[in-house]
Amino acid sequence: MRAIPRGQVAGYGVIARRAGLPGRARMVARLLSGNDDDALPWHRVLRSDGRIAFPPDSPGRAEQIQRLRSEGVIVDNGRVRDRLRGGDGLDALLWAPPDT
Repeated sequence: MRAIPRGQVAGYGVIARRAGLPGRARMVARLLSGNDDDALPWHRVLRSDGRIAFPPDSPGRAEQIQRLRSEGVIVDNGRVRDRLRGGDGLDALLWAPPDT
């Protein structure tokens, strides 16, 4: 997660694959729920469709939206938007590790 650049996002599944745990996106979410490292950029991790996983009106959701917006990420109705098109496409924001 620390490799995700400021202003970009990645899905839980991408993080799981990068950690050598393909198919374990839920495990990543569970581990993040117990995170106490303030320096970890957890706010850059989203569902694969660009939605924030926290329930509406929760403090975690509000914090994640605020953190993403402070990095220039457009969040509309709990979903990250492509800043170039303003639509649902996330291509300009999605981070993926380089092929190795």
